[in-house]
Amino acid sequence: QVQLVESGGGLVQPGGSLRLSCAASGFTFSTYAMRWYRQAPGKERELVATISSSGDNTFYSDSVKGRFTISRDNAKNTVYLQMNSLKPDDTAVYYCNFNRARNTYWGQGTQVTVSS
Repeated sequence: QVQLVESGGGLVQPGGSLRLSCAASGFTFSTYAMRWYRQAPGKERELVATISSSGDNTFYSDSVKGRFTISRDNAKNTVYLQMNSLKPDDTAVYYCNFNRARNTYWGQGTQVTVSS
């Protein structure tokens, strides 16, 4: 049974940092690219970052490039999102995701709120 469990969200002031984690189980984690998405209130879910199965290749949306870093530890079946220089516009529920065949899997999400 596939499971993705996000953690690490919370309330942070503008300019602060958070590190999100997504613990994966139920599939061969090291063979799949992983993604972080986010969804702000009243907005569509958007792709934030992608990392290849080996971790050698990454992609970032323009809105987070230079501030966020995606990484993974295949020995721990975990993908991370280090978020620095956070802005109020980064406030959203953050989800990890992967695709296998025709199926898309999501975690339950973790809330990130950036506010003074």
